[in-house]
Amino acid sequence: MFLRISLLLAALGLASPALACGPDTNCPLGDRHYRIAMPEGHDGVTPVGAIVFAHGYRGSASGAMRNRNMRRMVSDMGLAFVAVKSAGPDWDIPGVPSNVTSTGKAEMAYFDAVIADATTRFAIDPDRIMMSGFSAGGMVTWELACNRPDLFAGFAPVSGTFWQGPPDTCVAPASVIHIHGTEDRTVPLAGRAIASTRQGDVTEVLRMYRALGAYGPSEPARALEDLECARQANAAGDVLEFCTFPGGHSFRRSFLGYAWDRLAAAGKV
Repeated sequence: MFLRISLLLAALGLASPALACGPDTNCPLGDRHYRIAMPEGHDGVTPVGAIVFAHGYRGSASGAMRNRNMRRMVSDMGLAFVAVKSAGPDWDIPGVPSNVTSTGKAEMAYFDAVIADATTRFAIDPDRIMMSGFSAGGMVTWELACNRPDLFAGFAPVSGTFWQGPPDTCVAPASVIHIHGTEDRTVPLAGRAIASTRQGDVTEVLRMYRALGAYGPSEPARALEDLECARQANAAGDVLEFCTFPGGHSFRRSFLGYAWDRLAAAGKV
């Protein structure tokens, strides 16, 4: 009897980390973590797509998970929702005011680890993952689009771009749906100086990216609510879409749905 109980406790002990990891408990990755919510009713076996979401300044994975309406929308789309967490109050990327000498390598390694862990631990299709984020989360999304274009099927930065303007070069082009408020004063479209650094100008970033991907002529894209979007594509099938809405520094869950639909229409997810 004692041996049977010991074996049972050992089995429970081994299983507990996987069982505990989810929307309400951290999935540990060394000294970092993420949280995940699989779609409601998922059988635990059938691979599904996923949206990875990066919080803004001083945000958290648990805070993103507390947005029940966003989680519900992603679940209704049949997708997993993965909320990531910066090591400190902000994402450690090049030009960030808290560390202007950052190379961003630690964050890139963190996202490599998140995707490797999540696709191993859960039934997530590695070819159907979209990266998104708001504000500072939009900035790290752009860094990933530049440095890890093949890690995700597409990118949807909202109200955030590179610090200090566009980099000299990126690894390769990818599909990007950038969404931004025309009256944003926190991260203006033209950028603004903060401490010893400066937010990038979205127009300059898009100009760089168009040249990088050899995207074709711009054409109006399908509208959503009050979004005004222009879409471009290249010979490889990548899409670059720039959407604006009449408003300030704000985020709507419908932006995630729109970006996923646009990537799906392009055959990316």
